[in-house]
Amino acid sequence: MVDDRKLDVLRAIVEDYVATEEPVGSKALVERHGLGVSPATVRNDMAALEEEGYIHQPHTSAGRVPTDKGYRLFVDKLATLKPMSTAERRAISTLLDGAVDLDDVVQKSVRLLSQLTRQVAIVQYPTLSRSTVRHVELVALTPTRVMLILILSTGRVEQRLVELESALAEADLAELRVAVNRATAGVQIAAAAAALADLPDVVRPEQGETTRAVVTVLAEAMSDHRSDERVAVSGTANLARYGDFDTAVRPLLEALEEHVVLLKLLGESGVDAVTVRIGHEGPYSELASNSVVATGYGPQELHLGSLGVVGPTRMDYPGSMAAVRAVARYVSRILDEGNQ
Repeated sequence: MVDDRKLDVLRAIVEDYVATEEPVGSKALVERHGLGVSPATVRNDMAALEEEGYIHQPHTSAGRVPTDKGYRLFVDKLATLKPMSTAERRAISTLLDGAVDLDDVVQKSVRLLSQLTRQVAIVQYPTLSRSTVRHVELVALTPTRVMLILILSTGRVEQRLVELESALAEADLAELRVAVNRATAGVQIAAAAAALADLPDVVRPEQGETTRAVVTVLAEAMSDHRSDERVAVSGTANLARYGDFDTAVRPLLEALEEHVVLLKLLGESGVDAVTVRIGHEGPYSELASNSVVATGYGPQELHLGSLGVVGPTRMDYPGSMAAVRAVARYVSRILDEGNQ
């Protein structure tokens, strides 16, 4: 167990190293943090922390830097989430309230998160399979061509053209629209697709072929899972701030090219539960010099996707955790309001 005084020393080392990017010495700690003890006592505490693996000496200078174990203790025991400033909260609400559709929400969220944290931000597009059908619209373009518009609870909109073998009267189209929405509205996507399969058998016989054509195209739209592995990325320019290019930056730049890798980095955190994976705790050994702060988002605790930030282990954990949680809560609220 690390006593309270050593925890204070560790907290001070982490905060100074994140702020200055330089190894931290005992004299600087006493001068900056008012620890109430002598430099000699602080040196003894630092020696104990080093022996227990919480800090290490990167070279022969007098300074010390945190290890992954030290950052982990800092996050678990010491880091209280920084309250978002009024300006930051206003920036979140102003930017995201102006979003016009799901793509806009995702793109604005990822840019905002990278600006707030000065890290690389990643936002996963909402997972289709956990969505419900909000509405299906059928619009006649010609008597034998219908535009099908599928609107999901996440705000995602899919459009498809349906070619019909015979002309469809407006009254019949209206009847088909009602039948399709009665079968699918408010239903989770997999169950909605199953309900559609029975539709050609319950409509009037003369509508069977037309219904079958519409159902086939609609089912294809519902089974399109390409967005499940889509992510938006912003803030790669922030990596230029870090000097450890070969160990931290280069592997991360390469990982940013692979969306599957980014999804695994984010993991599947619960909605409103912020997770932090530090250095070697992550799923990829080549990214052991980086940390990930992530959480899930979705309306009413329904997990639709994840978002977070990734960067070298020398990051502002309290600030990053607060920003990730705040943006995720706002995205969840927007999706919830859109689902009303």
